[in-house]
Parts: sequence; structure tokens; C-alpha cells
Amino acid sequence: MRIGLIGTGRIGSFHAGVLARHPEVASLVVTDPDAGRAAQVAALTGAIAVTSAEEVLAAGVDAVVIASATSAHAGLIGLAARAGLPAFCEKPIALDLAGTLGALREVERAGSVLQLGFMRRFDAGYAAARTAVRGGALGRLHTVRAATSDPAPPPAAYLPLSGGLFRDCLVHDFDILRWVTGREVTEVYATGSDAGPAMFREAGDVATAAALLTLDDGTLATATATRCNGAGYDVRMELAGERDQIAVGLDDRTPLTSAEPQGPSAPAKPWPGFLERFAPAYEAELDAFLRVVRGERENPCDGREALHALRVAEACELSRAERRPVRLTEITGA
Repeated sequence: MRIGLIGTGRIGSFHAGVLARHPEVASLVVTDPDAGRAAQVAALTGAIAVTSAEEVLAAGVDAVVIASATSAHAGLIGLAARAGLPAFCEKPIALDLAGTLGALREVERAGSVLQLGFMRRFDAGYAAARTAVRGGALGRLHTVRAATSDPAPPPAAYLPLSGGLFRDCLVHDFDILRWVTGREVTEVYATGSDAGPAMFREAGDVATAAALLTLDDGTLATATATRCNGAGYDVRMELAGERDQIAVGLDDRTPLTSAEPQGPSAPAKPWPGFLERFAPAYEAELDAFLRVVRGERENPCDGREALHALRVAEACELSRAERRPVRLTEITGA
């Protein structure tokens, strides 16, 4: 296959390496607004660099991978759909419901394929948790605790473009909560703190956030996130049932130190970031996309899945702003 890659930033460059190594990819065509960056990635991977997304589509590609700036996602999804090309896109589709729904309508009108990049669905730990929960190994699930902690804040210029901590970061937790449990969120109560660096206040964002989520079967879940976790990159999910409890993301690189005298000490090599922690999952989701393109499997993460997670994030933002519980029925786009 010939694959087009739009966007060669940090995650796009990683995807370029994965695609270039994949046995089903005969050639790769890349582009980026920064032509020099695209040329550098092309030189490292043996890809062909072109100057625009339109040139990528005109190069006879069989499918496209979208790893551009978030603001361009919806337009590029539409471009691929109108060309009749399957597309893989990093989350989110857009930073608002209107843009998300518009892009999804384009895909549906074209009858094309859109797979969203929620990589945690391809992580071995989360997959095992899904099997345990849905197979009844934990008994009745009553509590879920999810946490996402970045080791350092992103550049200040990124914050106004990110959509905020709930849409940019916690949206992964909202998606994986639905995927693991098979349940829907019915109500949220969320808050956030901008007590970190001043750039969060200037951007109208928060450095730390927490949400209490009620699922449709009465299970209670908490989801917390922070941009300022100096110990390292920490992504975990704990699931407790009447029979047993398990944890995802708990290993010898989890940046967590026990305060107990006989407890585990700090890890020698904590996870430094998301690419290192989820590298196998990123590779697996692209392999799945290529198999979808070849007609060998069903789409594992359709675009509508991004809509569900975004609606939860929107409910959290409304809850934070108005300091009240918000029902998901208040959020449009169901």
C-alpha cells in the first residue's frame, strides 16, 4: 500500500517511522506546513515529501494518516472523505461539538472510513482490564479511579489551541472508561485548579482537574489529571468490584513511591512521556488501521467514539464553569 501522512510533528514523526517499517506499506508520502521538517522525516524514513495535503491525496495513496495540528483535523477528515479515502486521525476530530459533528457528517455522506487515535484501546493492560470487567472476574463493578499526570507542562503557545485539560487530556480517560466498562456516563461533577504556572490562568485553562462521573449502572468513577507531575508520566486506572480489584499502569516504571517502610521505592527509570509509555499501543493501532484498509477487520474506533468522549469533556467544562452537576442529556450531539 501507499500511505499518506499529513503532519510530521512529534506524533507524526513517530507514526512515520512505524509506517515506514510496516511490511504492508510499500511507500509513504508525507507533508507538513514546515517543509523542512517534512523533508527531514522523509529523509529518515525513505518517504516522499510533498508540499500540501492535496498533493498527498493526488499521489495515488490508498489511505491517509492525519497527525496535523488539531485545528486542521476536521478539514482534513473532510478532504479525505470527499476523495473516498480511509483516514486515521489523531484525537480530537475538533475542539467543539459543531466541528466534530460536521466532520462526521462528511464521512457518513461519503461512506468512507474514519478511525480515531485513542491508543489506550490498544494497550495490553487496558485490554486485560476490559476482559476482566466484562467477563465478570471482578464481580459487580462499583468504583473506577483513573489518573493522567504529565511530567511537565506543554509550551505556553499550545494551551490556547488545546481545548483545555478536559478536552485535550482527560478525554482519553473518558474514552477508555467507556471502552473498558461498556457503560455510558450519565452525569459529571467537575472542578479544576489554575494554581500552577501563570500561563494556565492566562489561557483560561487549569493545570489540575478532577471529575466525578456516574455511569448508567450506578458505578462511580473519578478521573484526575495534572500537567505538573514532576515524578514522571503516570497514567493508571484502578477498577474495584465486589469480588476483586485490579490496576492498569502499575509496573516497575510507574512514578510512584510508597510511604510505607516495606513498600516499593521510587522507580529507577520512571516513564518520561506518552510516546515511551504507549509506543506498543501506537504501533498496534496503526497496524489495525492498515488491516481495516485491507478489509481484514472492522473499524476498532469509529469517529462516533470521539463524539461520545468529547460530550463527556464538554459536560465537565460546563460543570467546572457553573459549579454544578451536569447531566449528559444537557449536551447536544447524542
